[in-house]
Amino acid sequence: MLTLRIKTTIVYDYLGFSRKRITAMQGGTRSGKTYNILFYFIIKLLGETGKTFTICRCSLNTIKGSVLRDFMEILLGLGIYNEEDHNKTDQTYMLNGNLVEFISTDQPQKIRGRKRNYLFINEANETPYEAWQQLIFRTEEKIVIDFNPSDEFHWIYDQVLTRADCDFFITTYLDNPFLPTDLIGEIERLKEADETYWRVYGLGLRGQSRDVIYTHWKVCDRMPEFGDDFFGLDFGFNHPTALVHIRHTDGINYCRQLIHQTRMTTMNIIDELKILGIGRTKEIFADYSRPEIIEEIKRAGFNCKDAVKDVYDGIQKVKSMPLRFTKDSTSLIKEAKFYKWKVDKDNRTLDEPVKFNDDGMDAVRYGIFSRFAKKRVSWGVLS
Repeated sequence: MLTLRIKTTIVYDYLGFSRKRITAMQGGTRSGKTYNILFYFIIKLLGETGKTFTICRCSLNTIKGSVLRDFMEILLGLGIYNEEDHNKTDQTYMLNGNLVEFISTDQPQKIRGRKRNYLFINEANETPYEAWQQLIFRTEEKIVIDFNPSDEFHWIYDQVLTRADCDFFITTYLDNPFLPTDLIGEIERLKEADETYWRVYGLGLRGQSRDVIYTHWKVCDRMPEFGDDFFGLDFGFNHPTALVHIRHTDGINYCRQLIHQTRMTTMNIIDELKILGIGRTKEIFADYSRPEIIEEIKRAGFNCKDAVKDVYDGIQKVKSMPLRFTKDSTSLIKEAKFYKWKVDKDNRTLDEPVKFNDDGMDAVRYGIFSRFAKKRVSWGVLS
């Protein structure tokens, strides 16, 4: 008999209450949306057979570092993971005679492929409307989406939440009783740090117009074939570790997200650098607040260096050159849309950004500023 060892939140209950074809889960950060949606479908499939369940996000990179990892963690927590059922090449898993497939919206042949019974679109606000249409046309039963309401205008608000066959729920970090106290404190500090951030990530409410720091970036299909290559690396554990590949070509900085993942140890980072095939001579500019990690990466044979970290000047350097994000760099794009200057209680803009969901932006700044800032060496010290 299966013994459940995973605790659920109200998100799981909402899904049990919902009787409509579509359930939309809007929420703030750490409300437990994704984890509980996956848990709901896993339990559902354990009582059925012969079904197809599609889990979708905008790119395979983000799938592997987020929803796929959570799915496997739940199976392990339940004690039912079987490596023989996991096809890591095709990103599928056979669960109790049901096919669970992980696909991305940048795989048009798959979203236009065979029919499915159940569909879960994770971070649906990153998904193009055309992909949404193709996916729901081929879904016969239940559809669930989750998203942070960081966009002021989006097709989800107009084309999904207005449907008669859609249930809509909002959850926040207060609906997740399993959060550690220090993380709750960090979220609640947004009340004082920035009103808009608190509205979206704290209260789970729809974003409003705001002044963002970077307005000059554009999305491109891919990196150019040639250029000057270097990397920015921001360390994290509870926060994501972010590694960005930057290629400077014809005066333009092209950026591609390579890592944006929580709970990475130093060895995880080194292993990933090896898998990515980053040349041992390529410069990796990293956050020098973690010198022990930089030293370990150096000893592994990589050219990891202390980044030049002046925040304001670094931002100005990034803004001084055209900036491109590859379309599969979804975390970078999401951060850039919401990366803004801090405003004080008198509504005065300060010369520092809000420190929240900025791991990729930090990595971009480390790489570009460190590579192009004019450095002056005085008495052996960088100044």
